[in-house]
Amino acid sequence: INELIQKRQLLEAFASIKYLEDETIAERDAEKYKDNPQEFVRKSKDVDLLYNSITNMIQSIVVGTLEQPTVEDTMLNSLVTLIAHEEAAHPNTGNTAGPGSDLLGTPRKWREEWREAINESARKRVQRVPMASKKEESFWLDLHLGFLQKQLSEDLLKIKLSVKKCYPEEYQVCDMYVEAFHNAVASHLQELSQRPLEFNELYTLLNWVANIYRSELFLGHPDLKPEVKTENLSLLLTPADWDKLKNDYITLAKGKIKSYFGNILRLEVTEKWEKEVHPEVKENLYHSSLSFDIQTIIGEHMKISGAISRSLGTKMLELCLAELHEFVPRFGEEFVAWSTAQDSPVFAPYFTAYINSFHDLVSGLERVFKVNTEELQKILATLTRNFTNIFLNKLRTKAQPLLKKILTKDWILVTERPDSLASAVSQFSEHLQHMREPMGQELLRDVHKYVVREYIMQVIKPRRKMNGETRQQVSEKMNQEARILNNMLISQGSDSDWLLPAIHHIANIIGEKKKDKIKEYVKELCQDYPDIR
Repeated sequence: INELIQKRQLLEAFASIKYLEDETIAERDAEKYKDNPQEFVRKSKDVDLLYNSITNMIQSIVVGTLEQPTVEDTMLNSLVTLIAHEEAAHPNTGNTAGPGSDLLGTPRKWREEWREAINESARKRVQRVPMASKKEESFWLDLHLGFLQKQLSEDLLKIKLSVKKCYPEEYQVCDMYVEAFHNAVASHLQELSQRPLEFNELYTLLNWVANIYRSELFLGHPDLKPEVKTENLSLLLTPADWDKLKNDYITLAKGKIKSYFGNILRLEVTEKWEKEVHPEVKENLYHSSLSFDIQTIIGEHMKISGAISRSLGTKMLELCLAELHEFVPRFGEEFVAWSTAQDSPVFAPYFTAYINSFHDLVSGLERVFKVNTEELQKILATLTRNFTNIFLNKLRTKAQPLLKKILTKDWILVTERPDSLASAVSQFSEHLQHMREPMGQELLRDVHKYVVREYIMQVIKPRRKMNGETRQQVSEKMNQEARILNNMLISQGSDSDWLLPAIHHIANIIGEKKKDKIKEYVKELCQDYPDIR
């Protein structure tokens, strides 16, 4: 009988064992072993061992079904017949052998052994999928899950096309295999989830579970339908394990986002400020990629996280905004430190570009991500004030030496070019036409007002007396400089027309000899600027 079993002639072996079992039962019932109980025990054990050998062979055949290149239809058909014969021979009456009693005539439950063999087959198939170490391959998890997906897809297709037809419908063989593989994969992923995974590995695992496993890329592939059903499958990971992975992912994402924002700052410093690369002009506005880069980082991470679960996408957005609130002041500190350390020709253009970019950032976050930017706007307002103060201080530093020369001997003798003050102011004011409204216009008004006010303050300071000829020279020089200065600022977009006559009024008063005429000029000055009194 053992030889028949080894040759996998299981139906013949079963018939022989059943004959031996029936014979032993009959002899037991006839009390043949009354005087020799040991003989009965020996024969009962022989029957049990032979049945166990068939059980082991059933397991071997089922486990080996997917190992072979082709399915042995005849063997599986024979297996189904064997299970049916055994169930008919040992009907399940509910009576099970108690401890110490013989197993003769009891059901061998080979259908259950068949199911367990399918589970064992699935476990082995999953465990054998290649998995490189992290040292060998940085994308080890991506590769491993790819191999797992490929092998299990091939196995399930083989079950659908070749294995299913060997079993009766009642066996629900496809469902059995799908559930077995599902449980094996779940167990395997549970082990993987306990490893210390890095950010990209956590994303790979989360994404595979959420978006690949049941999709058309794997279990939902059209080639596997309709036999492979995913509707009733349990969760691959327990809620606790799933939440742990998501929390670990968000924890590690904090460092990633901080690093990405840090890279933006590093590139601004090394590739733009230090190299003094002039910002681009788009639609007559100075352009910085700052807003676009920040929104791209937020958008990409929110998108891939939201594809895993809506709650994860929300958490990622909250994290990105928190990191942004820390990054913006850090960025501001770096720009302030750089701009105060040297007199760079690209300061004013980048000051303008960043003010534009701050506006784009706020409007983009509100429009695209639907977030409340109240806190960010407060941070940016502080930054804008700091940047503007530096801008105005640099303007004053350039303009003050030239303003102080007004009415000096050298100034009167025309050793200074009449456009020198305008030229110094223009190094700053010319860039404001490329700043987004209304701030560009407001700042240009401030610049215009500052220059005119400071000019007049220098003129009206108490000085030595001048003769008529000198006063005429001064008047002409003031009118010339005022025209150049005002024309330049107006051409750059200033709408402060009310400032245009101011210096001219003072110049006319200085240059006039006749008292009546002087009174008339003073009257005109007071009409245009009532608060001068």
